[in-house]
Amino acid sequence: MEPRKLFQFCPQCGERRSDAPGACPFHCESCDFVYYFNPAIAAAAFVIGPDGRALFIRRAKEPAKGKLAIPGGFVDIGETAEDALHREIREEVNLDPVSTEYLGSYPNEYPYRGVTYPVLDFFFVVQVIATQRAAALDDVESLSWLEPTEVNPQEIAFESIRRALRLYCARLS
Repeated sequence: MEPRKLFQFCPQCGERRSDAPGACPFHCESCDFVYYFNPAIAAAAFVIGPDGRALFIRRAKEPAKGKLAIPGGFVDIGETAEDALHREIREEVNLDPVSTEYLGSYPNEYPYRGVTYPVLDFFFVVQVIATQRAAALDDVESLSWLEPTEVNPQEIAFESIRRALRLYCARLS
């Protein structure tokens, strides 16, 4: 269920919602409280080694446990997308990018514990030099350095990553 459909009562005054569940924005007629349901923000990257291969991770946890993804995660309050991206790359695969280039953004859905969160995923391409330091760490089952054009899209965890992979591969040709 989407978060906006979970609000049955006003979080400010406690009155039962009078408009249609899921309406955006939430507007309480009793106290005039207004809440906009915006997507969560995430940042992920195609981590490229000196040989041009990209680092793909195999997810260790749901959603999409066992599927391929790229390093990344949610942006914390007060972080830029780039700061969050660099933090997530260090936390997940123990690498430090030497350059970061924006690729594009795509909407996504992230199902977690019965709630489907709307997410806006920002994608980047980062270059790394010290690939021998790569390690499967936080929420990562394993790592694979792969030719991006040879990755089977059906193995990819989320549609937004599949779309970003198509965009990245189009840039290579």
